[in-house]
Amino acid sequence: MIIKKITAAITAVGGYVPEDKLTNADLEKMVDTNDEWIRTRTGISERRILKGEGLATSDMVVPAVRQICEKRGISPEEIDCLIVGTVTPDMVFPSTANIACAKLGAKNAWGFDVSAACSGFLFSLTQGAALIESGRYKKVVVCGADKMSAIVDYEDRTTCIIFGDGAGAVLLEPNYDGYGILDSILKSDGTGSQFLHMKAGGSLKPATIETVTAKEHFAYQEGQSVFKFAVKGMADVSAELLERNKLTGDDIAWLVPHQANLRIIDATANRMDLPKEKVMINIKKYGNTTAGTLPLCLWDWEKQLKKGDNIILAAFGGGFTWGATWLKWAYNG
Repeated sequence: MIIKKITAAITAVGGYVPEDKLTNADLEKMVDTNDEWIRTRTGISERRILKGEGLATSDMVVPAVRQICEKRGISPEEIDCLIVGTVTPDMVFPSTANIACAKLGAKNAWGFDVSAACSGFLFSLTQGAALIESGRYKKVVVCGADKMSAIVDYEDRTTCIIFGDGAGAVLLEPNYDGYGILDSILKSDGTGSQFLHMKAGGSLKPATIETVTAKEHFAYQEGQSVFKFAVKGMADVSAELLERNKLTGDDIAWLVPHQANLRIIDATANRMDLPKEKVMINIKKYGNTTAGTLPLCLWDWEKQLKKGDNIILAAFGGGFTWGATWLKWAYNG
């Protein structure tokens, strides 16, 4: 008896971005910046913001997952596990995955959050794939979602121009024909935490009147240091993944890069010898949605994807965390 190897294939993609837009023109009225400066340095023209009382990250996860259920013709009750990559959970605990499962009616699913900043979806995807590969689970949903507007200081021009809100998700199912997630190289280095973090709100520095007054509950980054590490980290790991699997730029149909900055994306594509036409870029309309960037790219490009396409996903985020994943697309969009 021949036992075929199980791979975890993406069988559906869902996404959600809020209706409200924050344009560069809007930001010009809020901080000392201008449209040309933002566009030339980041490539961003607008970002989406989740507005409304009582709305949180789970409220973006839910429509993205519902869309997957509709596309695949399944009920939320058929989901075995929901993994949510996020740094903006609804609350410190319980996990956003638990809250989203309750809102979805996914009563047979267990779930948890993954905190890996902008690499959150990539790290979660490898975990989800491992659950499928174990043979114990048939339907695992992996989501990347962040309500960055909740932790951005709109008086800090270094961060408020970059981030937006959004969520994307994929359904993983077993495949026996070699489609799906085939290899990943994931890395982390905690010595980089000083350059990109939130100072307060954790057990190191619990919330006090002083931490709130000092604006220590917002995302903080040293832009130049992060940029330097990101360019090298994301490009190196993507090249390493190709080399390890004896692939070249010619073999790759699409690069799905984390949407942090156009210059970082260009550096990664150049390192892989990929022309611009093979690179998914939607930073212009969504900004950096942190864990949401990769699945939102797949969501935007789904109709162009073909069965058998070799796709590389690459990300870099706070931690530092970074990595690249090779997958073979399992269906025609």
